Amino acid sequence: MFKKILIANRSEIAVRIIRACHEMNIEAVAVYSDADRNALHVRMADEAYYLGTPQPSESYLNMDRIIDIARACSADAVHPGYGFLAENTEFAKKIGDTGISFIGPSPESVKAMGDKIRARRLAKSAGVTIVPGTIDPLPDTSTAKRAADEIGYPVMIKAVSGGGGKGMRLVEGEKHLASAFERASSEALSAFGDGSLYMEKLIKDPRHIEFQILGDRYGNMVHLNERECSIQRKHQKLIEESPSPVMTPEKREKVGAMAVAAAKAAGYYNAGTIEFIMDGRGDLYFMEMNTRLQVEHPVTELVTGIDIVKEQIRIANGDRLTFKQADIGLSGSAIECRIVAEDPAFDFAPTPGRIMFLREPEGAGVRVDSGVYEGFEVPGWYDSLIAKLQTYGKNRQEAIARMQRALDEYRIIGISTTIPLYRWLLRHKRFIQGDMNTGFLDQEMIGFTDDAPQLWVMAAIAVSLSSMGNKGDSSVHIQGASPSKWKTTGRVSSLR
Repeated sequence: MFKKILIANRSEIAVRIIRACHEMNIEAVAVYSDADRNALHVRMADEAYYLGTPQPSESYLNMDRIIDIARACSADAVHPGYGFLAENTEFAKKIGDTGISFIGPSPESVKAMGDKIRARRLAKSAGVTIVPGTIDPLPDTSTAKRAADEIGYPVMIKAVSGGGGKGMRLVEGEKHLASAFERASSEALSAFGDGSLYMEKLIKDPRHIEFQILGDRYGNMVHLNERECSIQRKHQKLIEESPSPVMTPEKREKVGAMAVAAAKAAGYYNAGTIEFIMDGRGDLYFMEMNTRLQVEHPVTELVTGIDIVKEQIRIANGDRLTFKQADIGLSGSAIECRIVAEDPAFDFAPTPGRIMFLREPEGAGVRVDSGVYEGFEVPGWYDSLIAKLQTYGKNRQEAIARMQRALDEYRIIGISTTIPLYRWLLRHKRFIQGDMNTGFLDQEMIGFTDDAPQLWVMAAIAVSLSSMGNKGDSSVHIQGASPSKWKTTGRVSSLR
C-alpha cells in the first residue's frame, strides 16, 4: 500500500482525502497558495508545501510545481480531488511518467469521456440510450440549422469539451440559432480552448440522476446506485440525495447496467459518475460522464457503507475490487446540502470574508465535510464551496427531518451562505413530496425569504459582546430576544 499521498487540491475535499489517508495509515501531503496558508487542510496534513500566489494558474493549476513537490517529498501517489487538475489528461500523464501513481482513471479514459461527442458515441455503441441529437461536431451555423430542423426545436447547443453550463445555449427557434451558436462557440473557446459544439433535443423540465461507478484495473466494474441531483442553479448542483425518490428497483437495475456498460466501453477504472436526465415519462438518457470523484459522493457512502475515497486509493494501488454487484446494498436515505459562500438573497453573489463565529451541527445521522473553521478568512480566488452537510435516515422522511434540524443548528456569522435557502427549501411542499426538476429554483424561488437581514444587527451585537469576554460570562442578553446566545445568533448566515 502507498505510504505517502499528495493531495493536489484544497479546502473540504483535501480534508476529506486527508482523513481517508490517516485511517489507512498513509501520510498525507498538502499544498497551498498564499491565500490558504492557514487553511484547515494545511493544518491537518502531515506535511504541507507552498505552491505560489493565490491565482490558480500560479498555484493549484501549476502542474509542474505540484509534480516537483511530489518528487521532493517522495510521494507514492497524487490524488487530484475534483476541479482544478482532476480531469486534466496532461496532468495525469505527467504524473504517470514520473513513476508516481495517479489516483484516478487513465488519461485515455479521461480524454475519451471528456469529449462529449466521443462519449455519446461510446455510450451509444454500448447500447446506452442517449439524448436525441448529433454525434459529430457542428462545423458552422448552416449545419446547425439542418440538424435543428431534423431534431426539432427547442434544442440545446453544447460545448464538446464543456461542463458546468459554459458554452451551452437554449434555442427556441431558428431565428435565434445563429447568434446562440456564435456566443456558445466563443464562450467554449474561452473556457476550454475548444469552440466545437454539438446539439441535443431539449428535454423539458428533466430530473438529473447520476450513477456512481467503481472499477478496478482487471475489468471488474460495479455501480453504487443513483443520486438525485435535480436541485440546481445555472447547471450547478445545490442539493443531492440517494436514492432518488422516483427510482424503482427495476429501473435502478436497468439503468445501473447501462452506466457500467458505458464506463466499460471507455476502458474505465477507478471512481466515476455516469450522468443521465429523466424526462416526464420517466425515461432516462445518457448525458455525460464525470471522470473523477464527485462533490456529492458522501450520500452514496452513507447508503452503501462503501468509502469511495479509500476504494480509489486501493484501486490506484493495484488492488482488485473486493465486492461484486450483488454485494452492493442500499440502506436508508441520505441528503446533502452544499454550503456555499454566496448570498441567495442577492442573486448568489460571492461573499468571501472572515468567519467570525461557527458552530457546525451534530447528532444522530449528521455528517459535515468542512474546509473552514472559526476565524478563517474565506478567500475570493476559488470555488465558493466551504462545506457539505449530509444527513442520513432510515427513510427519506427521517433524512429530511434531520436535515431540517441540522440546518437550524448550523451557525455561520461573518459571511453569507446558502443555509437560509436550504432552510426554506427543505420545508417546501414540492421538495418534501419529491416533486422536483432542474428548473425547480427558477419556478419556486420567488417564494424564498431570507430571515437574516432582520437579525444581523442583533447577531453583530451578540458576537461583539461575547468576544469582549463580559467578565468571563459568555451569555448575551438583548432586549426582545432569548437570553441564550445560540438563540440570539441563530438562524443567521451573514453580517452584511
